[in-house]
Amino acid sequence: MPINPKEQEQGEFDVLTEKEHQIILHNDDVNTFDHVINCLIRYCDHTLEQAEQCAFIVHYNGKCSVKTGSFKDLEPRCTLLLKAGLSAELV
Repeated sequence: MPINPKEQEQGEFDVLTEKEHQIILHNDDVNTFDHVINCLIRYCDHTLEQAEQCAFIVHYNGKCSVKTGSFKDLEPRCTLLLKAGLSAELV
């Protein structure tokens, strides 16, 4: 059965709008482990254990994906991390 072009367009649009994004946290020489951990708990809803693990990954690997989700959810979180002095990007 052939696909209606409007249905195909709508389906393609749905896929694009539901794309998952990530906040990538980068290592820096300024912030302490405690500050990074506290920010991840506060702004990314991490548990203490998750925040500690991410902080160590960032320290040793240079970066870490700390949160995934919709752009709408992640954009304000990333902004708060940046305002707290962390080096983060939304991809």
